[in-house]
Parts: sequence; structure tokens; C-alpha cells
Amino acid sequence: MTAISEQEAPAAPGAPPPSAARRHRRRRAARRPWLLLTPALVVLAVLLLWPLGRVAWLSIQDYGLRELNQGTTNYVGFSNYAEILGDRYLWSVVLPNTVGFAAACVIGTVLVGTLVGLFLNTLGPRWRFLCSSAIMVAWAVPAVTGTYVWVWLFDPLNGFVTHALDLIGVMDAGSINWFTDRLSFYSIAWLNIVHHGFPFVAVTVLAGLMTVPQELYEAATMDGANAWQRFWRITVPTLKQVFAVVTILSTIWDFKIFTQVYLMPGGDGSNPEVFNLGVWSYIESFAQSKYGMGSAIALLLTLLLLLITIVYLRTLFREEEL
Repeated sequence: MTAISEQEAPAAPGAPPPSAARRHRRRRAARRPWLLLTPALVVLAVLLLWPLGRVAWLSIQDYGLRELNQGTTNYVGFSNYAEILGDRYLWSVVLPNTVGFAAACVIGTVLVGTLVGLFLNTLGPRWRFLCSSAIMVAWAVPAVTGTYVWVWLFDPLNGFVTHALDLIGVMDAGSINWFTDRLSFYSIAWLNIVHHGFPFVAVTVLAGLMTVPQELYEAATMDGANAWQRFWRITVPTLKQVFAVVTILSTIWDFKIFTQVYLMPGGDGSNPEVFNLGVWSYIESFAQSKYGMGSAIALLLTLLLLLITIVYLRTLFREEEL
């Protein structure tokens, strides 16, 4: 046979060797996703990175109304951070309020949402749809509206809870102000956050439960496993990624809570014992006109949230490797 197949044809003079051509194609294929992501990354950079950089720039300045009106800068380095980190108020009040309250909210939201998701999974299609739609109303209610509802429920004089406790003889209406005490204040805020956040967790867990093969539960039941054992041995390992997602999202949302605390009586500045980092940053910036100090507090909150998220993700990935 005198014909030479295409595969056996000699390379043209000056053409790169086949291995180099393959490497070039691989590099082009690797760059293609980044080219597709470039418009979205540019938008994110403009909407997120630029404001974050502006906050970081303000945080190293003594920036107040005079600098804002005159358009000047007053660089002070890390003096704002030194003042914040050296303030006993941060360590004794603000940080415990932020971290402790966020941790309690994450645990409560994930726990209640998981229980509701397990309950919904036991219902028929029609009741499951009706109950899922009903609980999503709580998630759809704006935070402002939900907060005012909970404030009315615990109003010291006219609240529903106050009147109910008065009727059964537990307390007299107007004798206790739930919003002046730090523990009761955050207990009400916790109910508000969990009530508003559990529907998302419930529906997400329900979606994950519907993907778990029923044969696994049937086999475990035949082996004598009870409901608790089936949950820990089948449901939790299978839905590990789902629980990771809802936990991370709940952590991000609950650490930067502002509205639910600020709109409650005392949370707008009159009761410093209930401030968290978000409210403290707002009060310093817009009530005290200390924009540099408020920016430093906001940046510390961002760094704290990033640190917690990174630690959680690394722990999760390490468990996956094991």
C-alpha cells in the first residue's frame, strides 16, 4: 500500500510536536471557564471588593463629619484597631453577644429545621406541599415585620405573652420589661431568628431526604435499627453535604444579624449591654459619626466570619479525606 494514512502523515515543517499541541489545547481548555466567568467576577469585584477596600481604607483613618464634609483624610494607622481590641467592652459584652448569640441561633435553626424536615418527609404529597407552603410564609416575612411582631408579643404592657402569663397568675402585666435584661432580650431575638430561619433548613433537608433510597432504611429496619440509629447511621452520613451547606449559610446570616437586634427596644443605642458587632459598628458610624472606628469594627466582623467559615470548611474537608 503506497497511500499514507492521515495518522502516519509526517508533520509539516515548523509545526509543533504532537505533545506540545496537546498541551496548548489543554491550556486553552483550562482558560475557557475563566473567560466565561470573567464578566461575573468583574461585577463581583465592583460590588463587593471595592466597597470592602473602601471600608478597609476608612478603618485606618480618624474619619468623622469634618473629614466627610471637607473631603480630607486623617491617617492614623492601626490606632482604631488597637483601641477596639484594647477595649474591655468588646471582650465582655460585644463579642460574647455576637459569637454566643450566633452559635445559639445556628444550633437552634439547624435543629428545628431538621426536625421539621423529617416530619415533612413522613407526610403524603398533598399535606407535604401544604405544610411546606405554610412554613415558607415565615421565611418570606421581612425581618422588619417579623421583629415588630415579636416585640408586640413580649410588650411589657400589651403583649400577648404578658397578658397570657398575667391570666394564669405567673406575673402581673407591666411588672417585667423583657427588653432591659440582656438574657431575656437575646432570648426573644433567638426566637425571632429561629422562627425566621428554620423554613429554609427544613425545605433543604426535605429535598435531601427525598433523594435517600428507601431501601437503606428498610434494610436497617430489618437489621433491628430503631429510628434514632437510622437517623445517625443513614440520614446524617448521606446528607452530610446538605447539613454543611445549611450550617455555613446559617453561620454567615446569624453572625451579621443587625435588623432583629437594632429594632428591638434598647437595641438602637439606649442599652449598650445588648450590642453585637453589627449594631456597635452602626452606632459608632452613624450615631457617633466615627466612621473610621465603625469601619474598623465592621472589618473585624468580616474577618471573624471568614475565619470561622474557613475553619469549618477545613474541618469538613479533612473529614471527607478520612
